[in-house]
Amino acid sequence: MNAQIISIGDELLIGQTVNTNASFIGARLTDIGVEVKKVITTADDMDTILADLGDALQRTDIVIVTGGLGPTHDDITREAICRFFNCGMREDPDVLEDIRERFNRFGRPLTPTNQDQAMVPECCEPIRNFNGTAPGFWIVQKGKIVAVMPGVPREMQAMMENFVIPNIKARYSAGLKHIVRLNILTTGIAESNLFDKLSPVDQVLTNVKVAFLPNLGGVKIRLTGEGNSIDEAREKVNSAAQQLRLRVGRYVYGEGEDELSQVVGNLLKERQMTIAVAESCTGGNISNMITDRSGSSEYFERGVIAYSNAAKVEILQVNEDLIQEKGAVSEEVAIEMAKGVRSISGTDIGVSITGILGPKGATSTKPVGLVYIAVASHSNAIVKRFNFGGTRLENKIRSSYSALELVRRFILGIPIEA
Repeated sequence: MNAQIISIGDELLIGQTVNTNASFIGARLTDIGVEVKKVITTADDMDTILADLGDALQRTDIVIVTGGLGPTHDDITREAICRFFNCGMREDPDVLEDIRERFNRFGRPLTPTNQDQAMVPECCEPIRNFNGTAPGFWIVQKGKIVAVMPGVPREMQAMMENFVIPNIKARYSAGLKHIVRLNILTTGIAESNLFDKLSPVDQVLTNVKVAFLPNLGGVKIRLTGEGNSIDEAREKVNSAAQQLRLRVGRYVYGEGEDELSQVVGNLLKERQMTIAVAESCTGGNISNMITDRSGSSEYFERGVIAYSNAAKVEILQVNEDLIQEKGAVSEEVAIEMAKGVRSISGTDIGVSITGILGPKGATSTKPVGLVYIAVASHSNAIVKRFNFGGTRLENKIRSSYSALELVRRFILGIPIEA
Protein backbone atom coordinates (compact mmCIF):
# COMPACT_ATOMS: atom_id res chain seq x y z
CA MET A 1 0.00 0.00 0.00
CA ASN A 2 1.49 3.34 -1.02
CA ALA A 3 0.63 7.01 -0.75
CA GLN A 4 1.45 10.49 -1.98
CA ILE A 5 1.18 13.70 0.01
CA ILE A 6 0.17 16.97 -1.69
CA SER A 7 0.66 20.18 0.29
CA ILE A 8 -1.13 23.17 -1.22
CA GLY A 9 -0.19 26.78 -0.55
CA ASP A 10 1.87 29.61 -1.99
CA GLU A 11 3.13 30.35 1.53
CA LEU A 12 4.93 26.98 1.51
CA LEU A 13 6.56 27.58 -1.85
CA ILE A 14 7.92 31.02 -0.99
CA GLY A 15 9.33 29.85 2.34
CA GLN A 16 6.97 31.89 4.47
CA THR A 17 5.67 28.75 6.22
CA VAL A 18 7.61 25.59 7.01
CA ASN A 19 5.81 22.46 5.82
CA THR A 20 5.59 20.49 9.06
CA ASN A 21 2.33 18.89 7.94
CA ALA A 22 4.01 16.67 5.36
CA SER A 23 6.50 15.29 7.89
CA PHE A 24 3.72 14.54 10.38
CA ILE A 25 1.54 12.82 7.77
CA GLY A 26 4.48 10.88 6.38
CA ALA A 27 5.44 9.64 9.83
CA ARG A 28 1.91 8.55 10.71
CA LEU A 29 1.35 6.75 7.41
CA THR A 30 4.69 5.00 7.77
CA ASP A 31 3.80 3.95 11.31
CA ILE A 32 0.84 1.92 10.05
CA GLY A 33 2.71 0.35 7.14
CA VAL A 34 1.78 2.68 4.28
CA GLU A 35 4.76 3.48 2.07
CA VAL A 36 4.98 7.16 1.17
CA LYS A 37 6.25 7.35 -2.40
CA LYS A 38 6.22 11.09 -2.96
CA VAL A 39 5.66 14.44 -1.26
CA ILE A 40 4.99 17.53 -3.36
CA THR A 41 4.17 21.15 -2.64
CA THR A 42 1.95 22.94 -5.11
CA ALA A 43 0.68 26.47 -5.62
CA ASP A 44 -2.80 27.86 -5.05
CA ASP A 45 -3.44 27.37 -8.75
CA MET A 46 -6.40 25.41 -10.13
CA ASP A 47 -4.68 23.82 -13.14
CA THR A 48 -1.65 22.80 -11.09
CA ILE A 49 -3.76 21.23 -8.35
CA LEU A 50 -5.84 19.28 -10.87
CA ALA A 51 -2.72 18.02 -12.65
CA ASP A 52 -1.06 16.95 -9.41
CA LEU A 53 -4.19 15.12 -8.24
CA GLY A 54 -4.41 13.23 -11.50
CA ASP A 55 -0.75 12.24 -11.42
CA ALA A 56 -0.93 11.13 -7.79
CA LEU A 57 -3.97 8.91 -8.32
CA GLN A 58 -2.33 7.22 -11.29
CA ARG A 59 0.70 6.30 -9.22
CA THR A 60 -0.57 5.59 -5.68
CA ASP A 61 -3.40 4.05 -3.69
CA ILE A 62 -3.83 6.87 -1.19
CA VAL A 63 -3.54 10.62 -1.74
CA ILE A 64 -3.41 12.96 1.26
CA VAL A 65 -4.05 16.64 0.49
CA THR A 66 -3.65 19.54 2.92
CA GLY A 67 -4.26 23.27 2.57
CA GLY A 68 -6.57 25.66 0.77
CA LEU A 69 -9.81 24.90 2.66
CA GLY A 70 -10.26 28.26 4.41
CA PRO A 71 -13.03 30.83 3.83
CA THR A 72 -11.08 33.31 1.67
CA HIS A 73 -10.78 33.77 -2.09
CA ASP A 74 -7.40 32.04 -2.35
CA ASP A 75 -8.72 28.83 -0.79
CA ILE A 76 -9.58 26.87 -3.93
CA THR A 77 -9.01 23.26 -2.90
CA ARG A 78 -12.73 22.52 -2.42
CA GLU A 79 -13.51 23.78 -5.92
CA ALA A 80 -10.59 21.79 -7.32
CA ILE A 81 -11.97 18.60 -5.77
CA CYS A 82 -15.40 19.24 -7.29
CA ARG A 83 -13.88 19.84 -10.71
CA PHE A 84 -11.62 16.83 -10.54
CA PHE A 85 -14.40 14.42 -9.53
CA ASN A 86 -17.01 16.23 -11.67
CA CYS A 87 -19.47 16.73 -8.84
CA GLY A 88 -21.47 19.51 -7.27
CA MET A 89 -21.67 20.61 -3.64
CA ARG A 90 -24.18 20.04 -0.89
CA GLU A 91 -24.70 21.51 2.54
CA ASP A 92 -23.88 19.00 5.24
CA PRO A 93 -26.10 19.43 8.32
CA ASP A 94 -23.58 17.96 10.77
CA VAL A 95 -20.82 20.24 9.54
CA LEU A 96 -23.14 23.25 9.70
CA GLU A 97 -24.08 22.39 13.26
CA ASP A 98 -20.39 22.07 14.19
CA ILE A 99 -19.74 25.54 12.78
CA ARG A 100 -22.74 27.07 14.57
CA GLU A 101 -21.76 25.48 17.85
CA ARG A 102 -18.23 26.80 17.53
CA PHE A 103 -19.39 30.36 16.86
CA ASN A 104 -21.88 30.20 19.74
CA ARG A 105 -19.14 28.96 22.06
CA PHE A 106 -17.03 32.00 21.25
CA GLY A 107 -20.01 34.37 21.31
CA ARG A 108 -19.61 35.39 17.68
CA PRO A 109 -22.28 35.76 14.99
CA LEU A 110 -22.22 33.23 12.15
CA THR A 111 -21.39 35.00 8.89
CA PRO A 112 -22.45 33.84 5.40
CA THR A 113 -18.80 33.22 4.57
CA ASN A 114 -18.37 30.82 7.46
CA GLN A 115 -21.73 29.17 6.81
CA ASP A 116 -20.55 28.49 3.27
CA GLN A 117 -17.88 26.20 4.73
CA ALA A 118 -20.63 23.67 5.44
CA MET A 119 -20.86 23.14 1.66
CA VAL A 120 -18.93 19.98 0.79
CA PRO A 121 -18.34 18.06 -2.45
CA GLU A 122 -21.16 15.61 -3.16
CA CYS A 123 -18.62 12.84 -3.76
CA CYS A 124 -17.18 12.97 -0.25
CA GLU A 125 -17.84 11.89 3.29
CA PRO A 126 -17.07 14.97 5.41
CA ILE A 127 -14.29 14.74 7.97
CA ARG A 128 -15.65 16.79 10.84
CA ASN A 129 -13.39 19.48 12.27
CA PHE A 130 -13.68 19.93 16.04
CA ASN A 131 -10.76 22.38 16.16
CA GLY A 132 -11.82 24.79 13.40
CA THR A 133 -14.52 25.52 10.86
CA ALA A 134 -13.37 23.94 7.59
CA PRO A 135 -14.26 20.24 7.27
CA GLY A 136 -12.09 17.72 5.52
CA PHE A 137 -13.18 15.38 2.72
CA TRP A 138 -12.90 11.59 2.55
CA ILE A 139 -13.33 10.31 -1.00
CA VAL A 140 -13.22 6.71 -2.18
CA GLN A 141 -13.11 6.27 -5.95
CA LYS A 142 -12.30 3.05 -7.84
CA GLY A 143 -10.67 1.51 -4.81
CA LYS A 144 -8.45 4.52 -4.13
CA ILE A 145 -8.63 7.10 -1.35
CA VAL A 146 -8.29 10.87 -1.41
CA ALA A 147 -8.26 12.53 2.01
CA VAL A 148 -8.37 16.33 2.00
CA MET A 149 -7.71 18.31 5.18
CA PRO A 150 -7.07 21.91 6.25
CA GLY A 151 -3.50 23.15 6.43
CA VAL A 152 -3.76 24.33 10.04
CA PRO A 153 -1.56 21.76 11.84
CA ARG A 154 -3.77 21.33 14.89
CA GLU A 155 -6.85 20.73 12.76
CA MET A 156 -5.07 18.41 10.34
CA GLN A 157 -3.43 16.35 13.08
CA ALA A 158 -6.75 15.74 14.85
CA MET A 159 -8.36 14.60 11.58
CA MET A 160 -5.44 12.28 10.85
CA GLU A 161 -5.53 10.67 14.28
CA ASN A 162 -9.30 10.45 14.71
CA PHE A 163 -10.50 9.72 11.18
CA VAL A 164 -7.95 9.20 8.40
CA ILE A 165 -5.61 6.71 10.10
CA PRO A 166 -8.40 4.57 11.60
CA ASN A 167 -10.24 4.45 8.27
CA ILE A 168 -7.14 3.52 6.29
CA LYS A 169 -6.40 0.74 8.77
CA ALA A 170 -9.98 -0.52 8.63
CA ARG A 171 -10.11 -0.51 4.83
CA TYR A 172 -6.64 -1.86 4.04
CA SER A 173 -5.74 -3.90 7.12
CA ALA A 174 -4.79 -6.97 5.10
CA GLY A 175 -2.51 -5.02 2.78
CA LEU A 176 -0.60 -3.00 5.38
CA LYS A 177 2.97 -3.95 6.22
CA HIS A 178 4.22 -4.68 9.70
CA ILE A 179 7.15 -2.32 10.19
CA VAL A 180 9.57 -1.77 13.07
CA ARG A 181 12.15 1.02 13.09
CA LEU A 182 15.06 1.58 15.42
CA ASN A 183 17.45 4.51 15.49
CA ILE A 184 20.97 3.69 16.65
CA LEU A 185 22.74 6.88 17.75
CA THR A 186 26.47 7.31 17.22
CA THR A 187 28.95 10.11 17.70
CA GLY A 188 32.68 10.65 17.45
CA ILE A 189 32.96 9.09 13.99
CA ALA A 190 32.34 10.50 10.52
CA GLU A 191 29.57 9.07 8.35
CA SER A 192 32.02 7.75 5.73
CA ASN A 193 34.17 6.00 8.35
CA LEU A 194 31.09 4.52 9.94
CA PHE A 195 29.95 3.20 6.57
CA ASP A 196 33.36 1.66 5.92
CA LYS A 197 33.32 -0.18 9.26
CA LEU A 198 29.91 -1.64 8.42
CA SER A 199 30.63 -2.53 4.80
CA PRO A 200 29.37 -4.42 2.95
CA VAL A 201 26.22 -3.10 4.63
CA ASP A 202 23.81 -5.46 2.89
CA GLN A 203 25.80 -8.44 4.19
CA VAL A 204 26.49 -7.14 7.69
CA LEU A 205 23.04 -5.68 8.38
CA THR A 206 20.85 -8.21 6.60
CA ASN A 207 17.06 -8.23 6.14
CA VAL A 208 16.67 -4.56 7.02
CA LYS A 209 16.79 -1.21 5.28
CA VAL A 210 19.65 0.96 6.53
CA ALA A 211 19.85 4.75 6.39
CA PHE A 212 22.76 6.91 7.58
CA LEU A 213 21.50 10.28 8.85
CA PRO A 214 24.33 12.65 9.84
CA ASN A 215 23.87 15.79 11.92
CA LEU A 216 26.10 18.13 13.92
CA GLY A 217 25.98 15.85 16.95
CA GLY A 218 26.79 12.58 15.21
CA VAL A 219 25.28 10.01 12.86
CA LYS A 220 21.90 8.35 13.35
CA ILE A 221 21.61 4.90 11.79
CA ARG A 222 17.98 4.02 11.07
CA LEU A 223 17.17 0.33 10.82
CA THR A 224 13.83 -0.63 9.26
CA GLY A 225 12.49 -4.15 9.34
CA GLU A 226 9.35 -5.51 7.65
CA GLY A 227 7.58 -8.77 8.36
CA ASN A 228 4.37 -10.72 8.32
CA SER A 229 4.02 -9.81 11.99
CA ILE A 230 5.37 -7.19 14.36
CA ASP A 231 7.43 -9.84 16.11
CA GLU A 232 9.07 -10.90 12.84
CA ALA A 233 9.89 -7.30 11.94
CA ARG A 234 11.26 -6.62 15.42
CA GLU A 235 13.46 -9.71 15.30
CA LYS A 236 15.04 -8.52 12.04
CA VAL A 237 15.80 -5.11 13.51
CA ASN A 238 17.16 -6.48 16.79
CA SER A 239 19.44 -8.90 14.92
CA ALA A 240 20.81 -6.09 12.75
CA ALA A 241 21.29 -3.85 15.78
CA GLN A 242 23.33 -6.58 17.48
CA GLN A 243 25.61 -6.90 14.45
CA LEU A 244 25.99 -3.14 14.29
CA ARG A 245 27.03 -2.92 17.93
CA LEU A 246 29.57 -5.70 17.46
CA ARG A 247 31.38 -3.60 14.84
CA VAL A 248 30.92 0.01 15.97
CA GLY A 249 29.69 -0.35 19.55
CA ARG A 250 32.23 2.08 21.00
CA TYR A 251 30.65 4.90 18.99
CA VAL A 252 27.06 4.04 19.99
CA TYR A 253 25.74 6.15 22.85
CA GLY A 254 22.03 5.39 22.66
CA GLU A 255 18.90 4.43 20.77
CA GLY A 256 15.66 6.05 19.73
CA GLU A 257 15.34 9.53 21.19
CA ASP A 258 18.23 9.34 23.68
CA GLU A 259 20.18 12.56 24.20
CA LEU A 260 23.93 12.38 24.77
CA SER A 261 23.71 14.79 27.71
CA GLN A 262 21.19 12.53 29.41
CA VAL A 263 23.28 9.42 28.71
CA VAL A 264 26.29 11.09 30.34
CA GLY A 265 24.13 12.28 33.22
CA ASN A 266 22.82 8.77 33.81
CA LEU A 267 26.37 7.38 33.87
CA LEU A 268 27.44 9.96 36.44
CA LYS A 269 24.37 9.29 38.55
CA GLU A 270 24.74 5.50 38.43
CA ARG A 271 28.36 5.75 39.54
CA GLN A 272 27.63 8.48 42.09
CA MET A 273 30.13 10.77 40.42
CA THR A 274 30.15 14.55 40.11
CA ILE A 275 31.40 16.78 37.32
CA ALA A 276 32.47 20.39 36.81
CA VAL A 277 33.00 22.10 33.47
CA ALA A 278 35.45 24.80 32.41
CA GLU A 279 34.53 26.37 29.09
CA SER A 280 36.30 28.90 26.97
CA CYS A 281 35.21 28.85 23.33
CA THR A 282 31.77 27.25 23.91
CA GLY A 283 30.76 29.97 26.37
CA GLY A 284 28.65 27.78 28.66
CA ASN A 285 26.95 25.61 26.05
CA ILE A 286 28.23 22.33 27.50
CA SER A 287 26.99 23.28 30.96
CA ASN A 288 23.67 24.26 29.45
CA MET A 289 23.30 20.90 27.71
CA ILE A 290 24.02 19.03 30.95
CA THR A 291 21.67 21.14 33.07
CA ASP A 292 18.84 20.93 30.54
CA ARG A 293 18.11 17.58 32.18
CA SER A 294 15.96 17.32 35.27
CA GLY A 295 17.93 15.99 38.22
CA SER A 296 21.28 17.24 36.92
CA SER A 297 21.97 18.89 40.29
CA GLU A 298 22.78 15.39 41.59
CA TYR A 299 25.96 15.24 39.53
CA PHE A 300 26.67 18.72 38.09
CA GLU A 301 28.56 20.92 40.58
CA ARG A 302 29.45 24.01 38.56
CA GLY A 303 30.26 25.45 35.17
CA VAL A 304 32.94 28.10 34.74
CA ILE A 305 33.17 30.28 31.64
CA ALA A 306 36.85 31.20 31.58
CA TYR A 307 36.84 33.09 28.30
CA SER A 308 39.82 35.34 28.82
CA ASN A 309 43.38 34.35 29.68
CA ALA A 310 43.05 36.25 32.94
CA ALA A 311 40.02 34.15 33.91
CA LYS A 312 41.92 30.96 33.18
CA VAL A 313 44.71 32.09 35.47
CA GLU A 314 42.63 33.66 38.27
CA ILE A 315 39.77 31.16 38.45
CA LEU A 316 41.19 27.89 37.12
CA GLN A 317 44.75 28.32 38.42
CA VAL A 318 46.32 27.81 34.99
CA ASN A 319 49.96 28.84 34.97
CA GLU A 320 50.28 32.21 33.23
CA ASP A 321 53.70 31.28 31.82
CA LEU A 322 52.18 28.16 30.26
CA ILE A 323 49.62 30.28 28.41
CA GLN A 324 52.35 32.61 27.20
CA GLU A 325 54.49 29.71 26.02
CA LYS A 326 51.89 27.34 24.51
CA GLY A 327 48.94 29.66 23.88
CA ALA A 328 45.45 29.51 25.37
CA VAL A 329 44.39 27.08 22.65
CA SER A 330 46.73 24.20 23.39
CA GLU A 331 46.80 20.70 24.76
CA GLU A 332 48.70 21.79 27.87
CA VAL A 333 46.29 24.58 28.79
CA ALA A 334 43.25 22.35 28.23
CA ILE A 335 44.62 19.80 30.69
CA GLU A 336 45.38 22.47 33.27
CA MET A 337 41.86 23.88 32.87
CA ALA A 338 40.29 20.46 33.47
CA LYS A 339 42.47 19.82 36.50
CA GLY A 340 41.83 23.32 37.79
CA VAL A 341 38.05 23.19 37.62
CA ARG A 342 38.06 19.77 39.28
CA SER A 343 40.32 21.06 42.04
CA ILE A 344 38.33 24.18 42.88
CA SER A 345 35.00 22.35 42.78
CA GLY A 346 36.01 19.14 44.52
CA THR A 347 34.33 16.96 41.88
CA ASP A 348 35.25 13.52 40.62
CA ILE A 349 35.66 14.75 37.05
CA GLY A 350 36.66 18.03 35.46
CA VAL A 351 36.16 18.68 31.76
CA SER A 352 37.52 21.63 29.82
CA ILE A 353 37.41 23.06 26.33
CA THR A 354 39.45 25.73 24.57
CA GLY A 355 39.53 26.51 20.87
CA ILE A 356 39.11 28.86 17.93
CA LEU A 357 35.55 28.76 16.62
CA GLY A 358 35.97 31.54 14.07
CA PRO A 359 35.58 33.29 11.85
CA LYS A 360 38.36 35.40 13.48
CA GLY A 361 41.24 34.46 15.75
CA ALA A 362 43.07 31.95 13.56
CA THR A 363 46.81 31.93 12.98
CA SER A 364 49.04 30.10 10.53
CA THR A 365 49.46 27.22 13.00
CA LYS A 366 46.06 27.36 14.69
CA PRO A 367 43.21 27.40 12.15
CA VAL A 368 39.53 28.06 12.68
CA GLY A 369 37.94 24.95 14.13
CA LEU A 370 40.95 23.89 16.21
CA VAL A 371 39.65 22.72 19.60
CA TYR A 372 41.24 20.95 22.56
CA ILE A 373 39.08 19.07 25.05
CA ALA A 374 40.42 17.56 28.27
CA VAL A 375 38.94 15.38 30.99
CA ALA A 376 40.61 14.89 34.37
CA SER A 377 40.01 12.78 37.47
CA HIS A 378 42.08 12.57 40.64
CA SER A 379 44.33 9.93 39.04
CA ASN A 380 44.14 10.43 35.29
CA ALA A 381 43.83 13.08 32.59
CA ILE A 382 43.26 12.84 28.86
CA VAL A 383 43.17 15.43 26.11
CA LYS A 384 42.13 15.27 22.49
CA ARG A 385 42.66 17.64 19.60
CA PHE A 386 39.81 18.27 17.15
CA ASN A 387 39.82 20.05 13.83
CA PHE A 388 36.33 21.24 12.95
CA GLY A 389 35.87 23.42 9.92
CA GLY A 390 32.39 24.83 9.84
CA THR A 391 30.76 28.08 10.88
CA ARG A 392 31.10 29.46 14.39
CA LEU A 393 27.76 27.99 15.46
CA GLU A 394 28.49 24.61 13.85
CA ASN A 395 31.85 24.47 15.58
CA LYS A 396 30.26 25.30 18.92
CA ILE A 397 27.69 22.51 18.59
CA ARG A 398 30.21 19.93 17.40
CA SER A 399 32.63 20.90 20.15
CA SER A 400 29.97 20.55 22.84
CA TYR A 401 28.91 17.09 21.67
CA SER A 402 32.55 16.04 21.42
CA ALA A 403 33.16 17.10 25.01
CA LEU A 404 30.22 15.07 26.28
CA GLU A 405 31.33 12.07 24.23
CA LEU A 406 34.84 12.34 25.67
CA VAL A 407 33.35 12.30 29.17
CA ARG A 408 31.24 9.23 28.29
CA ARG A 409 34.27 7.33 27.06
CA PHE A 410 36.37 8.44 30.03
CA ILE A 411 33.80 7.09 32.46
CA LEU A 412 33.35 3.80 30.59
CA GLY A 413 37.04 3.31 29.93
CA ILE A 414 36.62 3.31 26.15
CA PRO A 415 39.92 4.11 24.38
CA ILE A 416 40.25 7.63 23.01
CA GLU A 417 41.55 7.69 19.46
CA ALA A 418 44.19 10.25 18.57
